[in-house]
Amino acid sequence: MGRLAFRITADGDHRPRVPHRAGPGWRVRTGSLAATAAMLAAGVVLGAHPASAAPAPVKLTSASCPAEIVQGQTSGCVTELQRLLNAHGASLQVDGEFGPSTLYAVREYQSATAIAVDGRVGPQTKSKLYATVGEAPSPVNLNSSSCPANLVQGAKGGCVTELQRLLRHHGYSIEIDGDFGSGTATAVRAFQSAHGLSADGQVGANTKRELYDTDESPSTGLDLRSASCPANIVEGMSGGCVSTLQALLNGKGQHLDVDGEFGPNTLASVKSFQSASGLSADGEVGPNTKTALYSNIGGGGGNGAPAPVNLNSSSCPNEIVKGQKSGCVTELQSLLNHHGADLAVDGDFGGLTDSAVRDFQAEKGLAVDGHVGPNTKAALYGAVTPPTSPPPGGGYSKILDVASAEVGTVEGSARANSYGTSVGLSLSTNNYAWCATFVSWVAKQTGATSYRNTYVSGWVKQARAGNYHLSVTNSPQPGDIVAFDWDGGNDFTGGHEHIGFVRTVSGSTFTTVEGNTSNPNGGKDGVYIKNRGKNNGYDVLFIRVR
Repeated sequence: MGRLAFRITADGDHRPRVPHRAGPGWRVRTGSLAATAAMLAAGVVLGAHPASAAPAPVKLTSASCPAEIVQGQTSGCVTELQRLLNAHGASLQVDGEFGPSTLYAVREYQSATAIAVDGRVGPQTKSKLYATVGEAPSPVNLNSSSCPANLVQGAKGGCVTELQRLLRHHGYSIEIDGDFGSGTATAVRAFQSAHGLSADGQVGANTKRELYDTDESPSTGLDLRSASCPANIVEGMSGGCVSTLQALLNGKGQHLDVDGEFGPNTLASVKSFQSASGLSADGEVGPNTKTALYSNIGGGGGNGAPAPVNLNSSSCPNEIVKGQKSGCVTELQSLLNHHGADLAVDGDFGGLTDSAVRDFQAEKGLAVDGHVGPNTKAALYGAVTPPTSPPPGGGYSKILDVASAEVGTVEGSARANSYGTSVGLSLSTNNYAWCATFVSWVAKQTGATSYRNTYVSGWVKQARAGNYHLSVTNSPQPGDIVAFDWDGGNDFTGGHEHIGFVRTVSGSTFTTVEGNTSNPNGGKDGVYIKNRGKNNGYDVLFIRVR
């Protein structure tokens, strides 16, 4: 996350976009945290003698705290850590001592939010703790009628919360408090400069468009046992379910990058874990492997959240509401994350889950009451209408036929939204960059390769490595995949990239079938045929699927 996205085409093609989240499940709890900080700074610890007061809290990202906070340390940094963990549902004594209970809480938090489970509070864990805690105003989509045409310094409210959330997503370190102050203004100007916009600090139409444009898809924590993840997670998959798998494997002693890609290293780690757990080492993460992964995930004897239960089963109440704790809530939180929230999956329906439910209900046009009844359950499970036609198969020879048959499919339609099922997404294509998702869908429909990824860079990386029947070719043919790096550099990263299929080739020019591209005749974006070239000022890489 946090990669910068730039305008990538000269012909009006859509740049990759960040999926809009109706509202992160975490809010900045500024009031309660400030009050707690004041009490601690004054040496007041509830229920304790003044002599045992914890050290005054110190912000984890300050120069006064070490790069990694680990077991055995005693300081105000640990006090701050314990406060933040408690805000996320832990029940720690805030004493400034990093002991076994704090270690356990750190590991549980890391596993719930798909961070490598090592018990060490480094940059990623610190950032996540601050980005997902509290009670700033609920975010409001910047393009909605509730937000002004130009958002400027001095504004306060949910529109500013959303702006700050997006700026953090693009890598700017600012507080999410719903207050457009000088820090937010500085970040806005820096963002505008980086994206070739007028750096006036005003968030108008062009700045809003760029804020929502990046080549990233959701990778929040999902409970592997919930309906938001496939029954069997296998090599070639990518996304939030794989990120959680990798985090859980790290909690069992593996050493994986939590990148959301189920590649050879993750496969080897799965097999190693299966062998050590007395399971069949087939590399497929099915029910038995999932159960074993969730046993004792915190290193303190716990099993994390209650196992998820389908919301429509007789085991779940007709209405799931704030205050309940159960596997029904685990399932609810995973489904909300699948739709773009950013909740820790702990099975506890608290204030953060309540906010995420209300955000989801508002986005789907449901009654916003925070009660998860039949209509909300149906929306959680049924946001996308998949295609009714069965996958045609046919392998490589059918790639172009399947892709070409989709030409004219309009962004935001049920058909276009269904492409996300190939990579485990249940989002409208209006709200994220889906060019690589379209390529993944065609690959799944034809069976030409088992690889799936929502990132262009992932396809390029695997082709260069010769994995998944993918390879780089300098002699393009119809049916090949083609990746574009619009700003050069040949790295196909940073939000400057695009991907599609080769349709015809004539010398140094070629035509393509692309998703997430502009309609050459005007109108909404979608799947269309485009004219491209090898010498047009951008880098091109051709990928053979054989």
